Amino acid sequence: MLSTDTTGMSVQERILSLLDERKPGFSLPQEFYTDPDILTFDFEAVYMRSWLLFGFEVEMPEPGSYRAMTILRTPLIVIRGQDGVLRGFFNSCRHRGAQIMPDGCGKSRRLLCPYHQWMYDDTGALRAAGKMPADFDRSQYGLRPIHVRTIAGTVYICMAENPPEFQSFHDALAPLLAPHRLQEAKVAADLTLIEKGNWKLVMENGRECYHCAARHPELSVTFPIDARAHFEADGEDHTTRFERRMQAAGIPVGPVDGGWWQAVRFPLTPGHVSMTIDGKPCVSKPMVEAEGGDVGSLRWASEPHSFAHALGDFTFMFSALPIGPEETLVVAKWLVHKDAEEGIDYTREGLIELWNATNLQDRDLVENNQRGVNSTGYLPGPYCERSEALALRFTDWYCRTISDYLQPEPRQRLQIVGG
Repeated sequence: MLSTDTTGMSVQERILSLLDERKPGFSLPQEFYTDPDILTFDFEAVYMRSWLLFGFEVEMPEPGSYRAMTILRTPLIVIRGQDGVLRGFFNSCRHRGAQIMPDGCGKSRRLLCPYHQWMYDDTGALRAAGKMPADFDRSQYGLRPIHVRTIAGTVYICMAENPPEFQSFHDALAPLLAPHRLQEAKVAADLTLIEKGNWKLVMENGRECYHCAARHPELSVTFPIDARAHFEADGEDHTTRFERRMQAAGIPVGPVDGGWWQAVRFPLTPGHVSMTIDGKPCVSKPMVEAEGGDVGSLRWASEPHSFAHALGDFTFMFSALPIGPEETLVVAKWLVHKDAEEGIDYTREGLIELWNATNLQDRDLVENNQRGVNSTGYLPGPYCERSEALALRFTDWYCRTISDYLQPEPRQRLQIVGG
């Protein structure tokens, strides 16, 4: 836990004081976007206690296949056991803490620490520790586990000993995501960006389209940029026709909504079938057979870090992971049908063109936002109720989450709206 700052006030006390400063409906005080101590706190109070979208089952398809990644300074690994079960661990040797497997995907029946060759099996049990004394009890030094859950081909992890409730999210999202057959997909592209901005600025930007008309000309062709919080557009006839068509095809629409997650299927702008530069499918082998793949976009999002769009022909995933107080790793992935062949059924350039352009534009916006927030003249401003409803929801969720962590009993002075 964090200690005190230069004023003699504990970091926890300072955060509570800053929460009390925040006006309902406004962005956060400056320190939340700049302070290294608050970033450390965010990892402890938010990232470690939340369900995080780790990836997809197809990235760990066979026994022994694994994916390793680092969140802030914490290496993690998920591996599929010989029994087919996905298990997750802190990717840190129980000897002297070395990272065991390098970040990325691979396959191995064992997890061998490169430092002193301690060896673990795919259940996390320590199987070999050379030169230790005869009375050394290997059973006491297995890898520390993390929680792993799956939904229709997606993989979520939580580092907390007692994670938030997950079943309601699973039960709500699974039928919406099932038609996209992510268990029959493959990752066709995987790109990363380093954005010189606080992770909360990255997420606020990703949760609103107030800026889309001016700054995302490509995305605005197909994305309903004037839609409200659940992507309900003003064109009610268009939305109604879409929902009736999906109902007839047996494809659920939603919306479904929880405190830290939400999902809804919505129509793209009239005349468009996919989120591409021209609105036409960019993969000829569809993920969704129904309606010829013309099923709009299933958008699902979870706090604190991710959103995704599942179209008829591909799925796009976005994830934001903090690196420093003013630095964020953005991970983008595109999934297509496992049998789609690059150069025949799709081109990599055509697949990534729209969302890669959008991510690059958002990087510039976030970095510009950070420079302005760093100013001595910065003051929190009001969110636009219509166009920034999801950004406000994110910020309210963040405030509620850290307040509950610091002071679980209800606080009379803290005013948080939305949800």
